[in-house]
Amino acid sequence: MAEDGAGPDGTDAMGGGAGPPASGDRPAFVLHEHRRPTHHFDLRLEERGVLRSFALPRGLPVDATQHRLAIEVPDHDLAHLTYQDADKSIADLGWWEEHDRNQRRLLFTLHGRGTPRRYALIRTGEGWLLRQTREQPGPGAPAA
Repeated sequence: MAEDGAGPDGTDAMGGGAGPPASGDRPAFVLHEHRRPTHHFDLRLEERGVLRSFALPRGLPVDATQHRLAIEVPDHDLAHLTYQDADKSIADLGWWEEHDRNQRRLLFTLHGRGTPRRYALIRTGEGWLLRQTREQPGPGAPAA
């Protein structure tokens, strides 16, 4: 696990200019479902050779009216992408696509097992909120 959420230059992990790998490969994501100690989900986005991680106490929002708390947690190494155990399973797995980023927001689409969904991670004064955007990818969106 990485020491903290800071990027290699010491800036905030979600700060401007810190996009997905430029190699042309699709960066991976995983949504882990944890059953213990309390039920919650972890969203992990591949970026700069690690998995940027956010705990989602109530899971992903299912529509644009829901705002879900996203707690930034320490980065995980890429080997954690497919990790499962008795208390943790993979709820979704695929790749993610960045659309826009600034110091206060990351707009992205998750291409997982189901229909692609677009989300915004929004920095608040105290942390992050995750919301599904009103505008969603059309039926011609690339498949996972």
